[in-house]
Amino acid sequence: MQRRTLLSLPAAGALASTPSRPRLKLSVRVEPLFPSLTLPAQIEKVAEAGYQGFEFGDWRAADAGQIVALKNRLKLDCVCLVGNRSVNPKGMGLCDPAEREGFLTELRASADAARRFESRMLVVLSGFKIPGLSRAQQHASMVEGLKRAHDIVAPLGITLIVEVINTLAPVEPLNPKGNNHADYFLDRTPEAFAMVREVGSPFVKILYDLYHVQIMEGNLIETVRQNISAIGHIHVADVPGRHEPGTGEINFGQVFRAIEQTGFSGYVGMEYIPTKDALATLVDVRRLAWTDR
Repeated sequence: MQRRTLLSLPAAGALASTPSRPRLKLSVRVEPLFPSLTLPAQIEKVAEAGYQGFEFGDWRAADAGQIVALKNRLKLDCVCLVGNRSVNPKGMGLCDPAEREGFLTELRASADAARRFESRMLVVLSGFKIPGLSRAQQHASMVEGLKRAHDIVAPLGITLIVEVINTLAPVEPLNPKGNNHADYFLDRTPEAFAMVREVGSPFVKILYDLYHVQIMEGNLIETVRQNISAIGHIHVADVPGRHEPGTGEINFGQVFRAIEQTGFSGYVGMEYIPTKDALATLVDVRRLAWTDR
């Protein structure tokens, strides 16, 4: 289905009243919304929903030439790739100085992949806490690792976005049979923003995930207002359950407006598990984010 046909779809009828110039750039992390489709088919769905960008995790399993040709045809951005594999990237985490070279080696490979996929951001995960090292030691290791990482990505114009992940939810909805990342190191934003200041690079920022931060801290709007210059990307899902906006406790109309008012120029990415037809939820969120309030 071509993107131009979107407004003829019954689910999209309400979009006709939205502003012609969107205020927030919107993207989709495709795997949780369209788990049964191939990556090219997932990207087609993003265009069908009228979004401007897409995100995915495993760049090793994708054909860069095919994806670049598709995204250019659909006029989409490949917003970000994952830079060090997983929530617990064993042998390539940031908390342990002994894993520094493993992290930097993986980052070089991911930076080259970002170049091939024409992406300008890489998600970086702290990894799990290291037994035997104090929190201060692990914090210092992360800062040093990110400073070293700057030297790799800055010449390429690639920004690292370091993700804060909750350690309180009993289950991770994106991986309900796996570890709930209770041992993840970087779980609070004050420490994350302090790291960014210590690193002192415009190419190292925070991935501000509304789902994770709401669980750990709340105070979403004021945190965004006070720290927007250190935020490179934003992820969206409601609490509890990690479903689409409107299913839980977050007032997304107000949150989207607050982000918009800061002048944020990055992407706001959907990373949720839909409770109904995924395309319909994307249409609803697009209307919420783009309608005058």
